[in-house]
This record gives sequence, C-alpha cells and structure tokens, in this order.
Amino acid sequence: MFAKLKHVAIVSDRFALLGKFYQTLFGMKSAAAAAAELRGAATVGDGYIGLNINSRSPGRQSGLDHFGFEVEDVDIVFARLKDKYPQIKVLQRPGGRSFAGISTHDPAGNVFDLSKGVGKRRGVYEAGEWQQERYVSHLALRAVNPESLAEFYTEVYELQALEKPAGDPNYYLSDGRLTFTIMPWDITDFLGSGIERPALDHLVFHVESLSAFEKDVAALSEADPSIAPRRARKDAEGDARQRLFASCPHGLYHLADPDGVLIDVTDKPAAVKAQ
Repeated sequence: MFAKLKHVAIVSDRFALLGKFYQTLFGMKSAAAAAAELRGAATVGDGYIGLNINSRSPGRQSGLDHFGFEVEDVDIVFARLKDKYPQIKVLQRPGGRSFAGISTHDPAGNVFDLSKGVGKRRGVYEAGEWQQERYVSHLALRAVNPESLAEFYTEVYELQALEKPAGDPNYYLSDGRLTFTIMPWDITDFLGSGIERPALDHLVFHVESLSAFEKDVAALSEADPSIAPRRARKDAEGDARQRLFASCPHGLYHLADPDGVLIDVTDKPAAVKAQ
C-alpha cells in the first residue's frame, strides 16, 4: 500500500500509567531504551501500530490526539495536495521525534504525521513488524462531512474504500491491515450527554477471545485498580454517551482506558470487504 497508518498518539498527564495499561491488558510491547530516551512519553506497539502516549503540556487537550502515515513517497503526497488541496499546508518538525518528520492535516483540520518509508526510527518503530493476538484493528474519527474526508484520504493517500451495508452512514477505509472509520458527527447525537467536538473518537482492538479478555479485565481491576479501565458515569448523561459509543458496528465490548480514551473490543472478523 502507498500509505500505512502506523502511528496513533494520545496526550495524557499519566503517560507512564497508560503505557502500563496497554501493555498489561493488550500485550503491547515497549522498548526500554526508547522510553529512557524520550522525555515525557511512553511508546508501545502491537507489531504494526505504534501508540505514543505523550505528556500533556499547558494548553494541550488530553485524549486521542493525532495519527501518522508512513508513505512510500512524500513528494507524491505534496504534489497531490498542491493539485487538489492547495489550502492544506505541511510543517517540518524538529528532530528527536520517534515518528514525525512532517505534520499536516486533512480538510477538516484533523492533524496527522507523515514519514517517508521506514525513515528514522526508535523503539517500537525500529523493531520491525510482528504478529500478536491483541492488536489495533480500527481507528475511528467523527467528522461533519465524512464523505469529503473519505474522498481526501483515498485520493491523496490511496486508502482503499471498503464495502458497507446499505444505510450505514460510516465510511470505511483500509491501508491493507488497519481500518480507518470515518463516522458522521451530528450535534443532535449528543442529546442527553456532554457535547464533544468532531475529532478522533475511539480505538478498536481485536482480541483472540472476548471471554478471555473479559476475564483479564476483571483480574486487572482486582490486582491493580490504578490501571484498571475507567468506568462510565452511572447517570443519564453517561448512559447517553455509552449508547452513542456502542452504535459503532465494530466492537462487542466497550470500555475506556484509565484516562477515559474509548476502546471497542471484538473477537470477530471484519464484516466489511474491499470494493
């Protein structure tokens, strides 16, 4: 594939704790050398996706923050942007970052990083790819105009559009392994709940067995409550948000990391196929 979605970033005041959560519950691996080298961040991976958990500086919002593509040729990307999306700019980043060399955005302002090929890597990004039973299978984004964003990512980054059931308002794009889901954002969907801006919404993990995963969640909550999944609010507002979250067709089990990042979990194969 021309572009691979290889990087997801979370911003948190408790990056070390979140790193431990994703290692313990999902078996993600870290690189000790990289952890020592990076100040204020934890980096873990599932053999394909690197998950950077960065410390929150003043003015920065916490939660899912951005993602990153590894592309075959950044010059092709620049040419396509100049030709069809001249309003979109790119920013060369300072050195010392484990993934990002260039940052840019989509027409809705969602920020993501670009890296040419394998580029300069540290930690999980230089370890190569491996297979493990629990891995990130989907990344979900909510957008006011999901159709236009789906067109952007297919035109510029050659993500492959996937078939979907009739009446499904979401758009499903694939990089050959991970599914990028673009969901509609409608303010009325947040009736009875706190209103959240159009942005990255949640992660989906595929696990080998949902029943085994549920047992692991219970065991973790008993053994170390400090890194247990965060419980949803037990009130009408919390119930409303959970219903919206559960409307995603991918997940069978819904939870949140200790900071509240939403996570869907499934042990079923993907229901959508390439067009």
